[in-house]
Amino acid sequence: MNKKIRVFVVDDSIFFRQMLLNDLNSRSNIEVVGYAGSAFEARSKIPAIRPDVISMDVEMPGLSGIDFLKELLPKYPIPVILVSSLNLSVFDALAAGAVDFVQKPNMSKDYNVKSFFNVLNSKIYIASRAKVNVKAAPQKHSPGAPGTAPAGMPGVLHSNLSQMVQNNMLIAIGASTGGTEATLEVLQRLPADMPGIVVTQHMPEGFTKMYAERLDRICKLEVKEAQNGDRVRRGLVLIAPGGPLQMRVEKDLKGYYVSCQPGEKVNGHRPSVDVLFSSVAKKAGKNAVGIIMTGMGRDGASGLLEMRNAGAFTIGQDKESCVVYGMPMVAYEIGGVCIQASCTNIHNVLLGQLRKM
Repeated sequence: MNKKIRVFVVDDSIFFRQMLLNDLNSRSNIEVVGYAGSAFEARSKIPAIRPDVISMDVEMPGLSGIDFLKELLPKYPIPVILVSSLNLSVFDALAAGAVDFVQKPNMSKDYNVKSFFNVLNSKIYIASRAKVNVKAAPQKHSPGAPGTAPAGMPGVLHSNLSQMVQNNMLIAIGASTGGTEATLEVLQRLPADMPGIVVTQHMPEGFTKMYAERLDRICKLEVKEAQNGDRVRRGLVLIAPGGPLQMRVEKDLKGYYVSCQPGEKVNGHRPSVDVLFSSVAKKAGKNAVGIIMTGMGRDGASGLLEMRNAGAFTIGQDKESCVVYGMPMVAYEIGGVCIQASCTNIHNVLLGQLRKM
């Protein structure tokens, strides 16, 4: 019999905490080993209990969830799943080392509540197999000339890609668990004159817009949540919107643009990395670079192979730097990856390849 995942629950709402305890205790693969109503209480209990995974609210009175993570994780690198409302602070918590998050349900809708618990259960399973990355929160870049490095970020290549790469180049990035910070790690090291970039990150509706706005504040590139018909252009990163849409790349006489249309889930995801990568393979062929990053499962692996078979250069995040070495592993095993690289070196590999094109 498989060992149960030992979960510790932190939530200041007595009602919601009890709902969490009731549902998690009913799961055959989970054992709730403790709970706390505040970060202060959790801080005193967790070192002795040493759970496999922590489920935690972000907004709590007294010691905030973010400050708690910054204090806890360097000493006890336990995977944390955030349970959050639509709030920008979730990204600060992810930057502090949390593995993933689940959006709090609408308590008036029974289906929404059931869906929430199913997603939470799935993410607890993933988190139990994840690696915790603890690092300082990124800093906003200081003003400078295009192509200069964000403040404090070593290894950025000073370059003027507009003179090296034709306008028909396209870069596609796909990620899941751990990908919010991994994608940021890559993008913030890139100069402002990059070819157009399209990104699919598994994330709920509403959060993708906040995520894009956060990246836009930190990176030298312009970043926005994609809307149907947006043109792909130099210096712009388009983030696939979460919710009922699938994002694809299309091409006309003017160049590339994105189509964001309602669609079924692919590999259990909407937006799906495979949907994006497959469209890039068809529309950009050898004039594209594909990057697959940390995440559970295999979404994006087949699409990346399509890209490579169409002549694109493909990069997979390596095992050592992944929070979850799933999607990049499958892509590598089926032959979709030209080269593997660490999260902090992907930008070097990418810029080096663009110079050859």
